[in-house]
Order: sequence, then C-alpha cells, then structure tokens
Amino acid sequence: MKPKRNRVLFLCNHNSSRSQMAEGLLRYYGGKWFEVFSAGTSPSRVHPMAVEVMKEKGIDLTGQRSKSIDEFLGQGFDFIVTTCDDARDRCPVFPGQGESLHWVLEDPAGTAGSREKKLEVFRRVRDELERLIHSHFPADSGEPLVLREEDNPEFST
Repeated sequence: MKPKRNRVLFLCNHNSSRSQMAEGLLRYYGGKWFEVFSAGTSPSRVHPMAVEVMKEKGIDLTGQRSKSIDEFLGQGFDFIVTTCDDARDRCPVFPGQGESLHWVLEDPAGTAGSREKKLEVFRRVRDELERLIHSHFPADSGEPLVLREEDNPEFST
C-alpha cells in the first residue's frame, strides 16, 4: 500500500515561473511524501528560462503546463503556498484547506535586461525556492528533504 501523500498547491499570477519551479522542486525532492500541483490566477505558459534553470539542477519541467486555479476548485490540499502578493490576495478559499504559506518572491519573468541578467534572477529565485522547500516541507520523519524520487526505489508513482 502506498503511503498517503500530502497535497500541495503552489500559486502565483501566471503559473509560468515561480510556482512552476516550486512544483518541480518539491516533486523532485519530496515526491515520496507530497502530491504536488501549481496554478495561476491568470495562467499563461511555462517560461522557457524557468525550464532552462531547472534543467541545470537535473529537473525537467517540459511535461508541466500552465494551469488555472479554477482547475483545482473543490479539491482539498494540505498546503497552499502563494509565491506572490497578488496570488495571495486573489486566492479563493478551499474548503477543508490545510496550512497556508505565503512566500514573497521576485517575479523573474518580469526582469528587464540582458539574457544573462534574466537568467541570474531566475537562478536566484530557483535557489530561494529550493531553500524554502527544504525548510518548510520535511519528510515524514521530520528530517529535511534530501532524497529525490529516483533515490527511493520503494516508491513508485
């Protein structure tokens, strides 16, 4: 019997960068313990630079898509994490909602400047998300997440 996994929903405006990277990171490190989703209040597309900087960590976002929060209405979540003020302000109430977390993160998709400057911001936000995920989402043992799904052969999705 598979263990019950906590359901986590990451929310931001466009579901293009912050929430997509958060979804990928938690699934990568904590897929054994968490069922992970992301959505936006005004979804657009997964930003190519988000895909690029996550690939640097060995995490593939190419199978993810930008989703509307409307797809998740009526579903229960153990954690709802907003990654920007706008998403927090516009987030509907989910019946039976578990813990709400609010992480204020720069929007890397809104960065002006050169390609390198933009990538620098995407990497900084990715690394901050990784730190937040490791500190807020411990494994069932209470230890910080350090394992990846492929390191857990007893668990299959």
